[in-house]
Amino acid sequence: MPSDDNKIAPPEDLPDVIRRIRAQTPARLLTGRAGAAYKTNTQLDLRESHAAARDAVRTELNLLADLGNDFIGTWNLFEVPTEAASKDQYLLRPDLGRRLNETSRAKIKSSCQTGSDLQIVIGDGLSVTAVASQVPSLLPLLHEGAKAKSWTVGQTFAVRYCRVGVLNQIGDLLRPKVALLLIGERPGLATAESLSAYMAYQPNQFHSDANRNLISNIHVRGVTTEQAAHRILNLAAAMMQTQTSGYLLREKISPAIHQELV
Repeated sequence: MPSDDNKIAPPEDLPDVIRRIRAQTPARLLTGRAGAAYKTNTQLDLRESHAAARDAVRTELNLLADLGNDFIGTWNLFEVPTEAASKDQYLLRPDLGRRLNETSRAKIKSSCQTGSDLQIVIGDGLSVTAVASQVPSLLPLLHEGAKAKSWTVGQTFAVRYCRVGVLNQIGDLLRPKVALLLIGERPGLATAESLSAYMAYQPNQFHSDANRNLISNIHVRGVTTEQAAHRILNLAAAMMQTQTSGYLLREKISPAIHQELV
């Protein structure tokens, strides 16, 4: 029989500091144990989350199934692949996910205007689940905010087998002031629905991670799509004003948003 030391107190009997810690994170803290192992419910929950993470990585992007016909029609979305020819190759060769193939480059040049203030790109990344969960609510907020600022917004499109470095090639092709990549994050055991927003001012072939800014953890239990849209638009405005991005530009979060995040 397990000793009483292995039993976890009910929430109402826990010290206030422990309750506050558990309320701040989806991590499985202080869940109790059975001997040296997790309790059965915790173990099953971990296995379910691990399966969801694997599915998020392995699932192929399908615009119709993931975003819906109405959404695709509203934003006139189209899809182009990188040089990776398959999901397996994409996972094994990150470099191929940073480059668009010749057909994709031609499609983008013929379908998108150049020199926009803001160019939004959707990338499957390492979680199609994140794209399907967050993009439908985030993209309209970004367009509304950009319109309110009188910015021109380029034609949004999706990139299959996408890595963050593809921003450089998109910058060379379309010459926007600010390029924004909404891409699925590598899923963990807390959520498989987390989206990242990578941004750069006038990205080009010479840019590296140091020239990009990132807003991550965009999901219902992290940075909400409303908060993300607000931060993305403010950061884009700062990029246009300072004509720079990356380590030279620090994001300024409004007190109201900061309070929500903490």
